Amino acid sequence: MNTQASQPVRVFDPLLRITHWWIVLAIVALIGTSQLAEFFEHDTTAELLWSWHIVSGYALAAGLAVRLLWGLVGPASARWTDLWHPRAWKGLLNLRWPRARRGHDAAASLAFIGFYLLVAMMVLTGFGLAATEFQTGPMASLLGGMKQLEELFEEPHEVGFALILGFIGLHLAAIAFHHWRGERVAQAMINGKQFVSDEAEVSHG
Repeated sequence: MNTQASQPVRVFDPLLRITHWWIVLAIVALIGTSQLAEFFEHDTTAELLWSWHIVSGYALAAGLAVRLLWGLVGPASARWTDLWHPRAWKGLLNLRWPRARRGHDAAASLAFIGFYLLVAMMVLTGFGLAATEFQTGPMASLLGGMKQLEELFEEPHEVGFALILGFIGLHLAAIAFHHWRGERVAQAMINGKQFVSDEAEVSHG
């Protein structure tokens, strides 16, 4: 897409952008605290780091809850329908990249849906681990001290962690790809504006 022939269009509302960065910061905090806690495993610092890890989990859960609700009652570009593009997904199987459109990228929207489901799984398994291992968190009254259930939550949590890292890498690569194609997309979650050409696809595909 030729961005010189494009016009900036305000697409993403402030709450959507704040929620996006809230989730980003919560995930960064979760990754940092977990890796540091593992590094200081045999030190008293590890307990403090795990406490901050759990607090970061609360922050992630809050961000996800706001995003889920805003996807139901927010403006059009925040709605879950703006992420639903089955025709575009089918086209990808035939190696047809969808045209640029207002709102969420049609090709990436399936990955975003998977990401939110993955985050929900990480929150649930994380709270399960907090309850069984540290006897704290919203599930502590139900599962607190049940060490035998720790592996039930630990294995999917570790797999989810690897998938989260993979998604981050894919997301950054996609941004780089768009810029290589001359599409200015990175600023959309900063100032809410997208550069959309007159020929841009505006249907929900």
